[in-house]
Amino acid sequence: MRYCATISLVFTLLLSASPLAETITAMNAEKSIQKSAQTKPQISTHTKSENASEPSTSNKVFQEQTWGLGVLFRNAEIPFDTQADNVTSFVPMMFYQGETFFIRGIEGGAHLYQNSDWQFNAMARMRFFDIPAEYQNQVQGDTIDLGFQARKSFGDDSFFDVELFSDLEGNPYANVSQSWYFQHDSWEFMPKVSARYKSASFNSHYYALGEITDEKIGAGIEVSAGVETRYHVASNFYLLASVNATMLDKNAYQSEAVNQRWQSEAYLGFAFFNDISTPNKADLNNHGYLRLAHGWATPSNMGDILRGDSLKDEYNNQLSSIFYGLPLTDELFSLPLDIYLTPGFIWHWNSAVQDSEQEIVLAIKAYYTIPWPVRWRIGVAEGLSYVSNVTYIEETEMIEKGYRPSELMNFIDISFDINLGDIFNVRALNETWLGYSMHHRSSIFEKASQFGRIKGGSNYNTVYVQFDF
Repeated sequence: MRYCATISLVFTLLLSASPLAETITAMNAEKSIQKSAQTKPQISTHTKSENASEPSTSNKVFQEQTWGLGVLFRNAEIPFDTQADNVTSFVPMMFYQGETFFIRGIEGGAHLYQNSDWQFNAMARMRFFDIPAEYQNQVQGDTIDLGFQARKSFGDDSFFDVELFSDLEGNPYANVSQSWYFQHDSWEFMPKVSARYKSASFNSHYYALGEITDEKIGAGIEVSAGVETRYHVASNFYLLASVNATMLDKNAYQSEAVNQRWQSEAYLGFAFFNDISTPNKADLNNHGYLRLAHGWATPSNMGDILRGDSLKDEYNNQLSSIFYGLPLTDELFSLPLDIYLTPGFIWHWNSAVQDSEQEIVLAIKAYYTIPWPVRWRIGVAEGLSYVSNVTYIEETEMIEKGYRPSELMNFIDISFDINLGDIFNVRALNETWLGYSMHHRSSIFEKASQFGRIKGGSNYNTVYVQFDF
């Protein structure tokens, strides 16, 4: 069930982390997309360059998208009767706002219907289960909830949400919230008040800890209030922060496991977004791409691989992958960096020690092109990876280190490629690249509760062909 939910998450372009995802970025992104949606992508009328070393300009023209990438530190009070009072987590996050699909940090989904006043959205959202850090690897209680949202906008500065959600075990709940938006110079603020109706099964599972205590409690309504802020430092760089307080309902508070009525959480971090002081570009220099790759597992860590010291997996475990690249922008901090949103599907082939497994990835990738003596590029991607079952190369490392493996992990892709049109002086290959990439899954050195508080992961050396269009 969890695997199906994550497939839904990626293929509707979802996921990553902070309440800021649900508010300030969503408000600005929707304003931007409404303006840019009036100008549809066109086919360029330029002709191909006569010089094979120059990129072709006959590709489809892409507009700059509303996007973001950052990290936050989350600190939350533990409501249960434990020695630890707080738990912290390191949370990477992605943002994207398209005409249909969106990612807002810890949530994402698809607009099923929208006009100037109303939206109806299918959504998935990450929810944290706050227990002491030393138990989070075994419990792995952070989860993905699925549901629907109806949003009513009141002008450009406030909106009202009604949501129906359920966790992956079928425990339902409903949210009602009102948010406001204020901007002053480089500061943006989003206060929010909300109420959540929690079913008896939801309350019993997450607050009475019924699977451990056998206690069952009734339904309840909890209320919360908070404020989120974003500060534009310069260019594409922003600081993010939020605080939120929740008052538990009577049934949850009086359960045997809970010892406090109020629970607070706070986020602090930074991110790269569109420069709010400049309009989005109508015509990007970079194009969409399709990347086909094949790779081989290695027990070596990332540092050894980058130093050229990579060992061969004794069972020769392999993968094949396909990635799509959607251009987001062609510069960052005025530097010529091509930024893409890149979802991918990976097939891990069966071997003597594992059955075939499937992996889905959602990431944001940056390329820097060096034009001499021919065009070649360095690329780095950051995102999320989910596997149907943890692969052999990763599971053996987890067992050796005493961890319970996690299907959801952080994803990094480091690549080097070269343009085949420049190499062979063939204009027909101007948009074709041959390269190497390191396919890396890890969990940020036990700092991320959503990845199971694990240190370690898996690596694959891959070769690929990438086609721009």
